[in-house]
Amino acid sequence: MIIRNIWAIGRNFKDHASEMNAPIPSEPLIFLKAGSSATVGSSEIWLPHWTQNVHYELELALRFDSFLRIKEVSLALDLTERDLQAKAKKEGLPWTLSKSFDEACPITPPFLVSSLEQLKSRPYRLWINDELKQETTVDSMIFSLEKIVDHVETYFPVCGGDFILTGTPQGVGPLSVGDKVKVQFEGEITHYWTVFKHKPPQE
Repeated sequence: MIIRNIWAIGRNFKDHASEMNAPIPSEPLIFLKAGSSATVGSSEIWLPHWTQNVHYELELALRFDSFLRIKEVSLALDLTERDLQAKAKKEGLPWTLSKSFDEACPITPPFLVSSLEQLKSRPYRLWINDELKQETTVDSMIFSLEKIVDHVETYFPVCGGDFILTGTPQGVGPLSVGDKVKVQFEGEITHYWTVFKHKPPQE
């Protein structure tokens, strides 16, 4: 299925909201990443040539099937150009360029689930160069997976193949060329990426 939309949840962990000096939302905070920014199952992360400040954000990713059920789950990186995002926040502008540049959403191969309940209390983690950077569980989210799915389906034109990114915990940080990134959902999937950078176009 084509990935038309990536519905991303902002500030869904209190510790991440604190590290970003942002208020905790009372309802799920939704922003869009372009579906065309996703790369599924790749072993490479390619950073844009025009920035030096792309941050990783580990997220649990839920995918709608053609009947709008959640049967596949992955881990994803909500890559964010932090300087542009800060500027957009300060000026009250959209975040699009900071969130939807080419290959801004690396996604692991999926694993199958029969219910969202089986995802709870199981840790998922991210390492950079074998150093643990992010670790959390679904139970630590402000809004439950069920609440998030219901909210997105209620207010947005969800399509089969769409993803929901369910928010990132504390520990986000920059990526550098040559970094080795490892993510794991305990008992289901372990995936690796190596970070590269696109060269600027020839003048």
